[in-house]
Amino acid sequence: MGLKSWWRRSRDAAEEPAYVVPPAPTEQDILAALNQVNAMLTEGNAPPVVVSRVVRIARTIHQMLPRLSQLGLGSQESYSVVATATDYLPEAVKSYLRLPRDWADTRPIDGPKTALLILIEQLELLAATMDQIFDALNRADAQALIAHSRFLDAKFGHSSSGGPDLTLGNP
Repeated sequence: MGLKSWWRRSRDAAEEPAYVVPPAPTEQDILAALNQVNAMLTEGNAPPVVVSRVVRIARTIHQMLPRLSQLGLGSQESYSVVATATDYLPEAVKSYLRLPRDWADTRPIDGPKTALLILIEQLELLAATMDQIFDALNRADAQALIAHSRFLDAKFGHSSSGGPDLTLGNP
């Protein structure tokens, strides 16, 4: 192996396309995924107990979307919200809907649990997780409101009568 063959191999390796990381899902991608789950529920004739839980999860995610960046782009919470909308929720619903309704709702598949009960447990876990993240997101804003209130109180204070001193003095 000579210098030319080494040079040719290194040049060919450099010309190979680099792995391209797909872009992060946008707000529109997340909404599209939630709409797709909704369509699956309608087409698959899902029971109301499933629909109500999915709607609860979707509503919570929808409320968080405008403020998702406040969680931090690389945070575990942000990832959990996006993954729930685009992967965890659709996969759980899709797996359940592939089964015949009567069989899924009546036949035990994991001890005494039916596919319906397993899906409900999964949906309850996702809903509780989304609620915790939503509460944390709102708590941050509530703390900012409290801090601002304390700042204003310290800045302008209250008179001993219990209210602010609004006297302007002599004209």
